[in-house]
Amino acid sequence: MKKDWAYLTRMTGGKPITIERVAVEGENVAVEGAFELPPMARLRAEDQVFVAVFVKSHGSIKQMEKQFGISYPTVKSRLNRIAEQLDFVEVETTTKRSDVLNRLERGELTVEEAIESLNKGDTDE
Repeated sequence: MKKDWAYLTRMTGGKPITIERVAVEGENVAVEGAFELPPMARLRAEDQVFVAVFVKSHGSIKQMEKQFGISYPTVKSRLNRIAEQLDFVEVETTTKRSDVLNRLERGELTVEEAIESLNKGDTDE
């Protein structure tokens, strides 16, 4: 019986694990050794779901707000926390002025939110 990542995460209690045997489905092939899980698979199950929904929503924070019933700052905070766990991702904490204007143009921000973001001084352009 196959088990999913959520089952594995619950079973290990979120502790780091190493995969020691990999079998190729439909083939009589197995490889043994010490294999690390890919970074995304090391995330908690709920964080994996959050990332999947983010990708499916084409990175729209507005859609994430609606889907999870949370605020823009909460979405950003959670994405930043998840990104920090992914060592292959560089996390940029400042917002470029052009990014704010692009988000405004796409309807992801209201005019008031864009003005607030630009006035907070957290832009680097």
